[in-house]
Amino acid sequence: MTSIDTTIQPTGGPTAQPPGQPSHRPLHQPLSNRPLRADARRNYDRLIAAGREAFTEDGRGAALEDIARRAGVGIGTLYRHFPSRQALLEAVYVEEVDALCRSAVDLADRPPWEALVAWLHRFVGYLATKQALAEELLAYNDRDADVFQACRAAMYAGGEPLLVRAQEAGVARADTDITEVIQLVGGIAKIQTAEPGQLDRLLDMALDGLRYRAG
Repeated sequence: MTSIDTTIQPTGGPTAQPPGQPSHRPLHQPLSNRPLRADARRNYDRLIAAGREAFTEDGRGAALEDIARRAGVGIGTLYRHFPSRQALLEAVYVEEVDALCRSAVDLADRPPWEALVAWLHRFVGYLATKQALAEELLAYNDRDADVFQACRAAMYAGGEPLLVRAQEAGVARADTDITEVIQLVGGIAKIQTAEPGQLDRLLDMALDGLRYRAG
């Protein structure tokens, strides 16, 4: 199964701070460049949503004309926003990563362990459902392309504050960092299974080893 590699930390990417040291990493900064005008932004968002559906359902068989139709716009409007199929694919991928990173910010008001576990479940769900999109993107880019580097860095930066907060609260073990945690859950997301809920059960078992235990 082809997948985007999330196990390699980007050059200059984040590393977990020692427990007891506050995290000063800023809130998530969006990767995407949405249009500023309201009407253009609406069309952009519709095309992203339609592209997400089409690429998930049809993979490489998804036609740009069908995506425009789903979005309720003309093919010319699609090309004004996305001059090529690759541009639309990358935009859909970036928007999905943005949503994942925004969810880390949204979870920050939950108790530290609960917030970390909830985000890692979302992370596994994101990876498990984006294989078709990743496969087609890799036909245009290699794994070290700028878009993948930026998205990997954003995912690390999104999850790291949740892990550090759990470590500072004494509910997550201190002898690890976000790199190892993402390697762990990324491996689980690549497991092929048709049994509903199995990935979530496997993740819960793996995360039990991440809990802090005195002694």
